[in-house]
Amino acid sequence: MNISLTPELEKMVQAKVASGLYNNASEVIREALRASLRQESENDWLRAQAAIGYAQLEAGEAVPVTSKKAFAALVRGEK
Repeated sequence: MNISLTPELEKMVQAKVASGLYNNASEVIREALRASLRQESENDWLRAQAAIGYAQLEAGEAVPVTSKKAFAALVRGEK
């Protein structure tokens, strides 16, 4: 498989290899792809959680939080 990069991206890849953190350009690209896939997965989770939260708000299931202490208690499952 061959890929084409813009000159700017190619310089960035070369800089990563030159830093010594990667042995070659393929390692840089693989790591970037893995990071992108992790980010997509996290974004999917966040979207799902936001949808749940919105549905709860629409259903009147919101809990007012007036302080950091109250928020921390809510997160810990305390009343």
